[in-house]
Amino acid sequence: MNEGLKAGIIGYGGAFGMGKIHAEQLAAAGIPTAAVCDLDAGRLEQATVDFPEVRTYGQIEDLLKDPEVGLCVVILPHNLHAPVAIQCARAKKHVIVEKPMCITVAEAGAMIEAARQAGVMLSVYHNRRWDGDYLAIRDLLARDVIGDAFHLEAAMGGYHAPRDWWRSHKEISGGAMHDWGAHVIDWILNLIPEKVAGVDGYFHKRHWHGMTNEDHAELIIRFEGGKTAQVEMSSLAAAGKARWRILGTHGAIEEFGWDPLKVTVEHKTHLAKFEVAHQKTDWAGYYQNVADHLFRGADLVVKPEEARRIIAVIEAAEKSSKSGHTEKPAYA
Repeated sequence: MNEGLKAGIIGYGGAFGMGKIHAEQLAAAGIPTAAVCDLDAGRLEQATVDFPEVRTYGQIEDLLKDPEVGLCVVILPHNLHAPVAIQCARAKKHVIVEKPMCITVAEAGAMIEAARQAGVMLSVYHNRRWDGDYLAIRDLLARDVIGDAFHLEAAMGGYHAPRDWWRSHKEISGGAMHDWGAHVIDWILNLIPEKVAGVDGYFHKRHWHGMTNEDHAELIIRFEGGKTAQVEMSSLAAAGKARWRILGTHGAIEEFGWDPLKVTVEHKTHLAKFEVAHQKTDWAGYYQNVADHLFRGADLVVKPEEARRIIAVIEAAEKSSKSGHTEKPAYA
């Protein structure tokens, strides 16, 4: 049914060259890009330099009329993910949106329902499930190298004024936890495959008042089995900490910056320490799975319900920060 499928990229974008990255990874998976849509004529011109065969459109409605486009990749500011994904699904196009899936759980539900009614695929580009450090951590935990991992901490940030662009403004981005935090929460929910019992959130707006995102966002997830995970995203962290700190019943894993993993394990009443290199990062693995799913019926790795669960955790954390109480996510 999907033989000869081609993609349309919506939002070729200037940030990080994501339009080009997506098109390259699509092509490597056997899905050529037929069309690109962007409001910026300069970006459309660049798309034709990068990929001379693509057609360009200034309006989404025109791209959706292109009969060759069967899959739409949405690379837009976060507040546009839901309405544009729904528009694409209703046009009977398969849909991939950049992470985070959207801003609210209600939006996520509407996206999933639109795709279900149209009978099309919906997925979210959680490419960092193929990051080398995460893959190495997952492997260590799967082999019980540190025993049963019961507490995870992940932190990113520093002490700096956020860049003045849409990602720094809450009404567009969703907030400080919706960017890198979405990746980190996705990692954690896959490393601890248990239902969430509750979420505590601590969101601060204290210093960088030129931007509307929180200056410091922190959440703690408590799982039904009693395990916990803490996520910190900060632009007020004048003192750093480990990017990963994972405690197990027989040892621990730490990662500082992007250095090799530092592993401590119990061995004959002593603690042995060694380093573990990251595995190979392979973001193209995301699109290879999409192609396998659409062309060969393979199981979709990044399901929309999983991406919605991330948004539910963030939403519960924000609610907790306001209420002062533990909140249970809409989708635990």
